[in-house]
Amino acid sequence: MALKTAMALAAGILLAGCASRYTPTPLAANFPVTKQAKLQAAYHWGVISDSIEKRVVLELKKSPPRPVYINEPKEPSAFQRALAAQLTTSLVNDGYVVSRSPAGSLRVDLDVQTVTFTADRPQYRYHGDKTILAGGVWLLSEIDAGALFNVAAGAGALDTYQWFNSQFAPGDTPKTEIIVTVSVSDQYRYLARSTSAYYVADTDRVLYGIVDPKPEEPKITRTFQVRGDI
Repeated sequence: MALKTAMALAAGILLAGCASRYTPTPLAANFPVTKQAKLQAAYHWGVISDSIEKRVVLELKKSPPRPVYINEPKEPSAFQRALAAQLTTSLVNDGYVVSRSPAGSLRVDLDVQTVTFTADRPQYRYHGDKTILAGGVWLLSEIDAGALFNVAAGAGALDTYQWFNSQFAPGDTPKTEIIVTVSVSDQYRYLARSTSAYYVADTDRVLYGIVDPKPEEPKITRTFQVRGDI
């Protein structure tokens, strides 16, 4: 193990020495590992609505209390309608006056931006497997950076395995994401603003207002042979 580590370190030093000190463009680098929630049920919409409302309320408490008006889009998607309704419910339950007209009220705008990336995006997750040993003991194994890590324990090992895998959404990384921004403003300034991003199941794109164009039907070409004089 020590020999492998030393060899890897030496290879890294050699590669660093060979790297160019000047490049015409910045080198592409990955961000540190992060997690982003994937919306897969109407209940999830309520969860993010409550989270947004809590962040907005923290900012509203810094100003004198005023009624708020939820400014829904003219042609809202199913997600936007649900978000507006759930945000209204959360604000009312927290003691805020939600007006039915904009006059004299702070305006709450709901903006949902949909983003579509390539369909073959990479997916990084825990790649492990469990193997039962004697006496109800499970072995958890993970191959990472060329090294094999094994963890053997009792029933807790099985719970660990299930936890490792249940934290990740099933399927490939979605190509569809949404950016949700909620703003509270008057005619002069923004008083509160919250922006967050989420994955969306590609099969649910229509719920977020994404209408994919229908594939074009193949054109049929026929060739006629003309005989005789015209």
